[in-house]
Amino acid sequence: MAQKTALIVYAHQSPVSFNAAVRDVAMQELAAQGYRVLVSDLYTMNFKANATQNDIIGDLKTPEHFQYGDETMSAWMEGRLSDDIVAEQRKVEEAELVIFQFPLYWFSVPAVMKGWIDRVLTQGFAFSLKNMYNNGVFKDKKAMLSFTTGAMQTMFKPDGINGDINVTLWPLQNGTLHFCGFQVLAPQIFWSPAHCPADVRTAMLDGWRARVKGLLEEKPLTFAPCELFDLSFQGGFRLWPKVREERESQTYGITTGHHLGKPLPPDNQIKAQPADESSAQPDCRN
Repeated sequence: MAQKTALIVYAHQSPVSFNAAVRDVAMQELAAQGYRVLVSDLYTMNFKANATQNDIIGDLKTPEHFQYGDETMSAWMEGRLSDDIVAEQRKVEEAELVIFQFPLYWFSVPAVMKGWIDRVLTQGFAFSLKNMYNNGVFKDKKAMLSFTTGAMQTMFKPDGINGDINVTLWPLQNGTLHFCGFQVLAPQIFWSPAHCPADVRTAMLDGWRARVKGLLEEKPLTFAPCELFDLSFQGGFRLWPKVREERESQTYGITTGHHLGKPLPPDNQIKAQPADESSAQPDCRN
């Protein structure tokens, strides 16, 4: 049996940080399961964050009006992307599981990780209008966010000052990971470890260690499948009218983003959907 591969895309400046400890736990447990574990330590690599025309080797297709997406798609097809992008794309291709490990910065990822997303997940390689969401390029791979916060958990409740964490996570989990086809596992959130006593941080790591042991058996989060939408420019890529009619009697919207003016499905972006709720929310793998 071929050895499975996991990729950890890691962004923290300090080798003695809590994020580093979380990374190390994942590396140890995945290796114990027989995984080959790759780590992209973005700060140590001095990975370039800004997406520019220097990412393309050779002549541009339209130098008079540089369009990053079009140029990098052509370069990917022709083998003309810069070496650092190609190296990361090969890691993604090899990995059955990708874990993004980072501290939450301004409700999102650090700039260097956003740069990795912008530069590595190029059009063609990671997505197209024909290959997106549950029909996406990486539909046979799993991915997840694992991150620390500065805020305590209550601050990210629907009535907390920062707002609902499900809303915060929607752009990254749906707009990036699921858009590229990944089966998105529930995020691992370490709430405010910098303000916790040592024994609490130890308990957090122990909980993560236990989770990693069964990580690949977990059911992914639920997203609205493409089949619910009219995937044409004429139809505007909107829900089919029949689907909207069918949803009128439901208590909740379909997902955090596809709320349809209804209450958000509880914990849609932080917990996998229980089996007994499958009739209420469509399974993204259908």
